[in-house]
Amino acid sequence: MNTFNALVVREAEAGNPKSAAASIEQLTDADLPVYDGEETVVVDIDYSSLNYKDGMALTGKGRIIRSFPMVPGIDFAGTVVSSESDRFAEGDGVILTGWAVGERFWGGYSQRQRVKADWLVARPVGLTSEQAMGIGTAGLTSMLCVLGLEAGGVTPDDGPVVVTGAAGGVGSVAIAILAKLGYEVTAVTGRPEEHDYLRSLGASVFLTRAEMSEDPKPLETETWAGAVDAVGSTMLAKIIAQTKYQGVVTACGLAGGVDLPSSVMPFILRGVRLQGIDSVMAPTADREAAWARLATDLPGDMLATMTEIVPMSSLPEQGDAIMAGQTRGRIVVDPNA
Repeated sequence: MNTFNALVVREAEAGNPKSAAASIEQLTDADLPVYDGEETVVVDIDYSSLNYKDGMALTGKGRIIRSFPMVPGIDFAGTVVSSESDRFAEGDGVILTGWAVGERFWGGYSQRQRVKADWLVARPVGLTSEQAMGIGTAGLTSMLCVLGLEAGGVTPDDGPVVVTGAAGGVGSVAIAILAKLGYEVTAVTGRPEEHDYLRSLGASVFLTRAEMSEDPKPLETETWAGAVDAVGSTMLAKIIAQTKYQGVVTACGLAGGVDLPSSVMPFILRGVRLQGIDSVMAPTADREAAWARLATDLPGDMLATMTEIVPMSSLPEQGDAIMAGQTRGRIVVDPNA
């Protein structure tokens, strides 16, 4: 029987919370989850990635894991081994993001996985598995944000756009895409040492986390034609107060908190639009459109500069780092290293 390695989180023993720590285990195909009544696909995983949710799962913060044992990893790219679906055949390159994988269902921190066929999309031609996970859930979310700005009519001629959490996964990819499309990008970061990195991605103006976290007035000087926000809370409220007439703010994260201390004034006096972005349950058609754009609109050389590849065995330490805000860009996980 085929054996493979996976990172498994098991439920803590009573009175011993440290016993829930993730560890590499050797599994067999018989251990893979079964989805009764659903068409499934078995995938040999080439790469996964590290996202904020993965950090929560690995560190036990936020209680994101819904059942045990759990194989975390909210995304992966790989090659089909076997398929019960007419959509996929052996040898096809596929990508999975979202659908509560790595939270409720076994995810990408494994050399092999069985998943529902409906959760997969075909990997675009010209995009490798490594590149796909260099993009990953964070990059897909970034592209959905960009599509949200475009759907709202925001163009490069309308003025600058602002990206928060700029050095993180969502922020890095968003900056690279927006700059490639011709937008003037302002980056908000609490790490001034990352300015050169962000400038290389296309950011031209920088604001500090501190100044963008000050309590906003109901309306402030009109500055932004659009925004990509991965922080939430006071920073999102400040951006809304500074957004130009009929500007669009896309919100996709809560690194700074779940509250929103804003007012209705930007919405009723300036026609500002707040567009929520969800990549977890996004329809397949939206995912396919976003991946097609990512294959053309995200420069491959820039993707390489924002990507670091780590072995699966390093994930416990990487989880601590991403929760502490110490990672840069995209962390790609190699389960076969």
